[in-house]
Amino acid sequence: MKNTGKDPGMLLGLGLDNTDGHKRITEGDNFCLVGGSEETHDRMTETAIKFNEKLSRRGKHVSELSPEEFNDLMREASGR
Repeated sequence: MKNTGKDPGMLLGLGLDNTDGHKRITEGDNFCLVGGSEETHDRMTETAIKFNEKLSRRGKHVSELSPEEFNDLMREASGR
């Protein structure tokens, strides 16, 4: 895919366990997180921030990662 000057890659987190009626949306560098219970949304936010820190240390943007690199970083960031 040709880069048009706009980085198309980003993380999208979708929490499906919201039962309290709150609408949670968090945006940051390379990510947008929507929904979830307070606990789930907090966990997604923490994971996305750690992912970005690890990504930054590699000097890359999420759109530059291979699927294997993405999976490795996500495992590290989520602690799994």
